[in-house]
Amino acid sequence: MKAYIPDDHDYKTKSRISRIVCVSSYIGLILWFTLWHLFLIPAPTANPWVIWLLHLAPLLAFAHVIIKGSPRGHAWLCFVLLLLFIGAVLAASNPNTQLYGLGYTLLVSTLFVSAMMYTRWRARYNKQLAHWASQESSTPENAKQD
Repeated sequence: MKAYIPDDHDYKTKSRISRIVCVSSYIGLILWFTLWHLFLIPAPTANPWVIWLLHLAPLLAFAHVIIKGSPRGHAWLCFVLLLLFIGAVLAASNPNTQLYGLGYTLLVSTLFVSAMMYTRWRARYNKQLAHWASQESSTPENAKQD
């Protein structure tokens, strides 16, 4: 493992903002699926609830990750979002679902970028915390108290 090089970036604020954007786009994507598949254009030949649930299943699998704020889980979410991005681009390229596809693409892209940046910034903030804790434990005042 490489040694930590201290820097003066505010990773706490950056990770907090990226988490807010991530949670917002996650909820927005769930609402987008619900609005589109159940209310605006439900599938005429199939049960719209089944279609809705199939689209929502990959996202709902990561609900605990979003709630908990795990950086590793956000990284795994990014891998799943790549698959959703393919479907979003295909929907955007179809003239019948172009509006749906553009909104879907925007939300998936926003969620991907914010989850990726949350993972990066939260990991760096955790390294900063560990570095600061090691600095505090190695000060002479703390050594005299032992």
